[in-house]
Amino acid sequence: MRGRRIQCGVSDVTFLSMVLGTAVAAGVLGAILGLGGGILLVPLLTLFFGVSLPYAMGASILSVIATSCGAAAGHLTSGLANIRLGLFLALFTVTGALAGASLVGIVPPRALEVLFGLALGYSAFTTVRQLHVEIADSLRADPLAQRFRLGGVYHDQALERDVAYHAVRVPAGAAVMFGAGLLSGLLGIGSGAFKVLAMDTFMRLPMKVSTATSNFMIGLTAAASAGVYFGRGDIHPVIATPVALGVLVGSYAGTRIIGRLRNTTVRKLFLPIVLYLAVSMLLRGLGVWR
Repeated sequence: MRGRRIQCGVSDVTFLSMVLGTAVAAGVLGAILGLGGGILLVPLLTLFFGVSLPYAMGASILSVIATSCGAAAGHLTSGLANIRLGLFLALFTVTGALAGASLVGIVPPRALEVLFGLALGYSAFTTVRQLHVEIADSLRADPLAQRFRLGGVYHDQALERDVAYHAVRVPAGAAVMFGAGLLSGLLGIGSGAFKVLAMDTFMRLPMKVSTATSNFMIGLTAAASAGVYFGRGDIHPVIATPVALGVLVGSYAGTRIIGRLRNTTVRKLFLPIVLYLAVSMLLRGLGVWR
C-alpha cells in the first residue's frame, strides 16, 4: 500500500486504531453537519496518515455511504430527514451532475472554482446574518412546496416541542442544487455544503432538517460513484474497512447528538466549514493552491 503510515515504526494495529478513531470523529461531525465526513477524511488521511490520494478518495466515498446509512435510521426515527424533499431536490442534483460530467474539458474548471468560491463566500455571509435564528417564522409556503408537500414536522428535543416547517423559494433552492451537482460532475468534488446551504439559506428550512436531508441525498450520489472507484482499484480494504466501520458508528452517534442541539448551534458548527471551502475554492481557482 502506498505511503500508509504517518512515520516509520508505527505498527499496523496502532495505524488501524488511529484511522478507526479518526473515522468515528468524522462520522459524528458528518452526521451533524450533513457533509458525509469526506471533506474531513481526505485531508486527514493524506496529510496526517500519509495515505495516497486515490486510496483516501476511495475510502471517502465509502465513508459518505456509511454516514448516510448510519444516519438514516436515527434521522428517520426522529423525523429530521425529509425523504420527499430529498428525492425532489435529488432530481436537480443528478441532472446537474450529468451536465457537469458532459462539460469536462469544455468549461475552464478554474473559472468555475472562482465562481463557486464567491458563491460560498456569499452563503457564509448570509449564514452569519441568520446565525442566531432558531426557527424562521412568518414564512409563506412556496406554491411548489405546497403542491409537492415538501414540508414536515419533527420533535425538537432542545426546544421540547414539535416544530412544523415548510419550504420557501423552491425554484432558487432547486437552482442551487443543480449547481451543486454541476460542481460535483465537473470538478469531481463533494457538494454536501451546497446542499445544506440551499435548504438552510434559500429554502429557509430548519438547519437540522437541512443537514439530515443532505445526509440522505449524498448517500444516493456516493453509491452511484463507488463502482467507478472500485473499478479503478482505489478502494483499498486496509484503509476502507476501518474508515467505513468508524464512520458508520460515528454517524449513528451523531444522529443521537444532533437531536439535543439547537439549530443555531449546528449552524455555528457549519460556518467554519463553509468559510474553509470558500477560501480554498478561490485559491484553487486563482492558481494559488491546487
